Amino acid sequence: MWQALINLILMRGSRARKAAQRFMQALESETAETFLEVLLKLMGLVFFLDRDFRRNIQDFNARYLFCSQDRQITVAAVFKNRRLKVREEWIDNTHITVCFRDAKALMGLLLTPKPDILGSMLRQDITLDGNLNYLYKFAYMAKHLQLKVTGAL
Repeated sequence: MWQALINLILMRGSRARKAAQRFMQALESETAETFLEVLLKLMGLVFFLDRDFRRNIQDFNARYLFCSQDRQITVAAVFKNRRLKVREEWIDNTHITVCFRDAKALMGLLLTPKPDILGSMLRQDITLDGNLNYLYKFAYMAKHLQLKVTGAL
């Protein structure tokens, strides 16, 4: 009985639940960041191997930053000289910075069959800083890659 009373007073149960929630959020954000990195690295590999796909970035130089509001997710993509370099760090002078509310919003946008960028902005799942056309170009290239990998293109 005393042990139950001490646990109640010290709120061990609620602290344990909060710790478990923080752990799950960290796992989700790490999974989302890894998924985004793999997508970008696959895109870079396909640019290197496929001449038709490489035409998407001919004369295209851009700096993208993808991050979460809590800064647990930070992935940069730099398109330069028909190459794509992926970094897991904050970069400056970006053409567009896409900040996701959380890992769930990132995965929702990346895995949706028809990404609704405007709807995501209206729901405040993402906030943008920069030129929106760069995001649309990225979404086009990611969808084109998805169709190419699944054989639908």
